[in-house]
Amino acid sequence: YAPWCPACKQIESIWESFAKESERLDITVGKVDVTQEPGLSGRFFVTILPTIYHAHDGIFRRYRGSRTLEDLESYILERKWEAVEPVAGWKSPSSIMMHGMAGLFHFSKWIRQIHNYLTATLGINVWISYAIFILATLLISLFLAL
Repeated sequence: YAPWCPACKQIESIWESFAKESERLDITVGKVDVTQEPGLSGRFFVTILPTIYHAHDGIFRRYRGSRTLEDLESYILERKWEAVEPVAGWKSPSSIMMHGMAGLFHFSKWIRQIHNYLTATLGINVWISYAIFILATLLISLFLAL
């Protein structure tokens, strides 16, 4: 979820109720703020918010059903998740490919932090900050080519 997402705000009370029922359902329910954990959003290939995953024995399945409390509970109680196709091997959050994707998301957050530091803290013009990143990209590319 993301705190700015209207759909996430709409499901928030339902998700909190579902979390309160987690002990009775013998599951663990959590939520991840993708603005605070960009690596996880990359690792789980989150392209739409909110995104719900079911994980069991290291196998991940994306929940695409109705987002009512009753439907979430029946998904678990009636084991409807068994009929859902698991996330493909290369797209699985535990795969090497998705570990790399998580790294790219962390890297992009790091770049945004540097850009914000240059512009907000040091008062450098936005376009000069862009020029610094372009120059750094060119120099790193040249170095790697050597």
